[in-house]
Amino acid sequence: MRIMDFNQLLRWRIIFDQFLIGLLLLSLGLYFWFPSISISSAIIGIIPVLYSTGRALKKKEITIDLLASIALIFTIIEGQWLSAVFINLMLSSSRLFSSYTERKTENIIKSLLKLRPTDVKIKDGDHVRIVKLEEIELGDIVIIESGERVPIDGEVISGQASIDQSTLTGESEPVIKKQKNKVFSSTLCLTGSLVVRVEKVGEDTTLAKIIALVDEASRSKTKTETIAGKFSAWYIILTLTGSALIYLITANLTLVLSVLLVTCADDLAVAIPLGFTVSIAKAARQGIIIKGSAVMERLGKIRTIVTDKTGTLTRGKFRVSDVQVTAKISEADFLTIAGRCAIDSEHPVSRAIVAYVKNKKIHLHGPDEVMESPGEGIWIKQGRSIYRQGKIHFLETNGVKIKAETKKQITDWQNKGFSITALAKNRTLLGIIILEDEVKKSAQAVVMATKKLGVKQWVMLTGDNRAVAARVAEQVGVDRFEAELYPADKIEAIKKIKREHGEVAMLGDGVNDAAALALADVSFAMGAIGSDTSIQAADIALMRDDLRGVSEAIFLSQQASRIIKQNFVIWALSNSVGLTLVFAGIIGPVGASVFNFLTDFLPIMNVFKIYRLKLSHR
Repeated sequence: MRIMDFNQLLRWRIIFDQFLIGLLLLSLGLYFWFPSISISSAIIGIIPVLYSTGRALKKKEITIDLLASIALIFTIIEGQWLSAVFINLMLSSSRLFSSYTERKTENIIKSLLKLRPTDVKIKDGDHVRIVKLEEIELGDIVIIESGERVPIDGEVISGQASIDQSTLTGESEPVIKKQKNKVFSSTLCLTGSLVVRVEKVGEDTTLAKIIALVDEASRSKTKTETIAGKFSAWYIILTLTGSALIYLITANLTLVLSVLLVTCADDLAVAIPLGFTVSIAKAARQGIIIKGSAVMERLGKIRTIVTDKTGTLTRGKFRVSDVQVTAKISEADFLTIAGRCAIDSEHPVSRAIVAYVKNKKIHLHGPDEVMESPGEGIWIKQGRSIYRQGKIHFLETNGVKIKAETKKQITDWQNKGFSITALAKNRTLLGIIILEDEVKKSAQAVVMATKKLGVKQWVMLTGDNRAVAARVAEQVGVDRFEAELYPADKIEAIKKIKREHGEVAMLGDGVNDAAALALADVSFAMGAIGSDTSIQAADIALMRDDLRGVSEAIFLSQQASRIIKQNFVIWALSNSVGLTLVFAGIIGPVGASVFNFLTDFLPIMNVFKIYRLKLSHR
C-alpha cells in the first residue's frame, strides 16, 4: 500500500498561505503608516485566486473563486486596498482550512504509522536478534515484551500478556492474550511477554488495511457535496447577474463592490467536506471504520435494518443454561463426568460444558479412552464404564433407553429454542444439559437506541430453526424474523425488503453473509478485527464485536448532516444580514469585507462541535 506524503504543490500552497496571512496581518497593523504594504499584499494575494479561477474555467467549472477574483479586481481598480486585504485574509484562511481538510486523512494515517515499531526482536534458534520491520517474513518468530507495540499480525505460540487494542478497536479495556490467540499490529503489550509466529506483514496486516480504508474514505464525495457544488455555481451566476443589474440601475460601483465583497465566500466549500471528515475521524477512534463520506451520509437515512443472528445478535458461543439430573447421582458427579467427556473436544457445546464445570470449581482430568463422532457425540471409557454424551438419537442408537416423559421434557426445551445434549452411563441416561446461544447484552439496548434515531424496523434473517429464532427475536426486540434460511434465501429476502421498504442496512459477519452485505445499501461487518474479508466486504467495519457501534455510527451520521444543514442556514442568514447592511448604507466595501471575514468562520467553527459529541454507552 502506498501511503500518501504531502503533495509538493500543496506543501508550497500551505507555506504561501501562511506567509500571506502573516503579511496581510502586518499590513493591517501598519496600514496608516505604510499603506504600500497593503497594496503589495493585496496584489500578491490575488495571484492564487486568479490561478485557481483559471484552472476551474479550463475544466469548464464555475467555483467561488470566480466571484472572489472579480471582487478583488474591482477593489484594486477602485483602490480599496483595505477591503482587498480583508478579502484576501478571508480567502487565504479558507484555503488553509481546505488544506487541513485535504490533509486530515493523511494526518490520521501518519499517526497510525507512528504506532508501528521500527525494530523487531526475532527469535532465531537459541539466539535473539534485532531486525528492521521491513525485514520480517511470514513464519518468523517474534518476541514482544512489556511496553512494546506489536509489529505484525500473528498467533501466540507461548507466553501471556495484557494487550491494549484501543488503536484498532477503540476499546480501552486490555485483553489477555495467550497461546493460540491472535495479536494485531499497532496494539500495545502492557504487561507480560509473548512469542508470536508471524502470519501477516506489511500491506496485509490489520493496521495496513485500516489505513487503506481511511485513505479511500477521503476520496469519496457525498451527494451533499455535489449538490453544494452545483448550488455554488448557480449562486455565483445569480450574484454576478444581480451585481450587473445593480450597476445598470444605480451606476454605483461602490455599492456593487460592497455586494460582491459580502457574497464572495469560501466557507461552505470548506465546511461541508470537513464535517464528514471530522465525523469519520471520530468514528475511527471508536473502532468504527466508515468507508467514505458517501456512506456516512446514506447511513443517517436508513429506516430498516436487516441482521443475521449468530455472531451478530448472539455471541455465537453456547452457554449452559440448566442441568437436569435424571439418575441417582449428585449434580457434582454428573458435571464431573460431563466435563471429562468434553475436555478434549473443540466442539462449541463441549467448550461451553467445560467452562461451566470449571466455573463450579470442579477439577477435571482426561478420560482413559475417548472417541468423537463429529456432529453426533462423544464416547469415553473410564474404568469399566462407558459414557456417551451428545445428541439424543446418538445415545438411543447406542442402546440408551430414554423415558417418554424425559423425551417430552426435551422436546419442550427444544421448542423454546434451547439446544440439548444428554449424558449416559452404559445404557442408562444420567441427565441432560440445556444450552443456549447467549444473546449479546447490548443487543436490545441498541435496537431501542436505533429506533429513537428513526429506524422503523429490525428484521432478523437466520438459518437456525424457528424456535431458536423466535426466542432470540423476543429477547432482543426485533420486529420480525425469517428462520431456516439458506444463503440464497437471505439474498431474496433482502431484495423483497428493499422493494417494500426502500433503503436497507445489513449486519453480518462479512464472511458467510458477504453476498447479502453487498446487496444492502449500507452494510456493517461485525467484529472485523483480524478478518480481511470482513474489512473488505462491508461499508462499515466494526472492529470490536460490539453492536453499540451501529447506533453510534447512525448517531454520528445524523449529527454530521444536521451540522451541515445548520451551516447552510448560517451562510444564508449571514449573507442576508450583510446585504441588508450594504443596501441600508450602513457598511461600504471595507465594512463588507470585514463582515465577510468575520462571518465566514462561523460554519467552519460549527463543524468542530462534532468532536465534542458524546457517543452513547461509552
